[in-house]
Amino acid sequence: MSAASSTESSGGGAGVPPSPVTPLPDTPEAQDAQAAAGRAPGRFGAAVDRFAPALGAYAVVKATGLTVFLLLLSHTEDFLKKDPGRGGGARPWDVLGTWDGIWYQRIAENGYDPQLIPLHGYPLATYYENSAAFFPLYPWLMRLVGAVTGLGPYGSGIVVSVLASFVAAAGIFAVAERLGGFRAGVIAAVLWGLFPGSGVEWAVYSDSLFVALSAWACYCVMTRHWLTAGALALVAGLNRPTAAALIAAVSLSALVALVRRTDGVARPLTAMLITPWGLLGYVAWVGYRMGDWSGYFKLQRGAWNRYFDWGASTARSTLDTVTGHWTFWQSNPAPDLIAVALLIALPGLLVLLLRLRPPLVLVLYTLLTVVMALSSNQIYGNISRYLLPAFPLVIGLAVALRRLRPSTLGGLVAMPAVAAGWYAGYALFELGIP
Repeated sequence: MSAASSTESSGGGAGVPPSPVTPLPDTPEAQDAQAAAGRAPGRFGAAVDRFAPALGAYAVVKATGLTVFLLLLSHTEDFLKKDPGRGGGARPWDVLGTWDGIWYQRIAENGYDPQLIPLHGYPLATYYENSAAFFPLYPWLMRLVGAVTGLGPYGSGIVVSVLASFVAAAGIFAVAERLGGFRAGVIAAVLWGLFPGSGVEWAVYSDSLFVALSAWACYCVMTRHWLTAGALALVAGLNRPTAAALIAAVSLSALVALVRRTDGVARPLTAMLITPWGLLGYVAWVGYRMGDWSGYFKLQRGAWNRYFDWGASTARSTLDTVTGHWTFWQSNPAPDLIAVALLIALPGLLVLLLRLRPPLVLVLYTLLTVVMALSSNQIYGNISRYLLPAFPLVIGLAVALRRLRPSTLGGLVAMPAVAAGWYAGYALFELGIP
């Protein structure tokens, strides 16, 4: 029901003005209006009031999940039996700096030395692992934070990731708010914090930083700030190779604006021209240092067994998982079953998003991210982490949930917030390989 049709005028005498039109108190529109009415004056105060509920709720669910994760680690103490860097450490929280995290710490300390060193005697590996497979933006920021604060690589990595996660949650809120209102924005930020794979958001991983750049780049396209969107996409290209999805989404959206002449020529054209150079520049630098222009891709395939295969490995691993055949490469039952559950939910999440008729940039970014995640040979149980950047997937669900009362919403997310310590944390880091 619209706000206008749900109100009546008061004081029925002639010359008495009708009462102001106000929306019903139980509708999302009314709740958004009440939230807006209570915001503090001034730009800073308004920004604080606008983002504080989303960031506060996000912090609560993340802190809850992290606490459960650490409790599970302390309960089993399995991390004490594992190698440092491979899910092990002296203390439970050391696990947050393992796997990819150990590579980022080495880069922050020692920089790069790109090489292709042949490896013999292994059926799936032809080159030794090399840090050049990891893009430089995140370890650069780790080094900067370490220089300013005196923290070591682990502490600096945690600081960068946690701060970036709040920037990401704010960006997700801002995007969802434009599509579904204030309450939908808050819910979307919370849902992203509960997403399978979200355990890396507060770990020494580059995922939070990438989502922060992606969410705000998409928001800038939606608000027609083309130069900022292009710059953010360029910087995201220095963070990870899957930035190709963001680069394509921003560039194609700018092309549409250019063809339609909705925002002139200079700004969308400039955005198109600058977006790819972070990604291309790093890959070219690695190739130059290796003496092989395809060196980065050879390293990914030869050392990490990562390559595009049109989804063959995803399909095969899905069939093996649902039939209980844990014989495929890097099979890990718990994370693999979580990946299957996410794939089952994926079509529904896409339908909920597309029903909103979102802007082209969100559609392209989401679909390309999903295609890239599912069309490559990878560790199957990591699908939950590979889909974490596809933040628009939670927006349709957030809009669908916004009509629920706060108490009902709190009840719905309470158990997932606790369970996330297992399915998004422990299962990923200790039962799998994130």
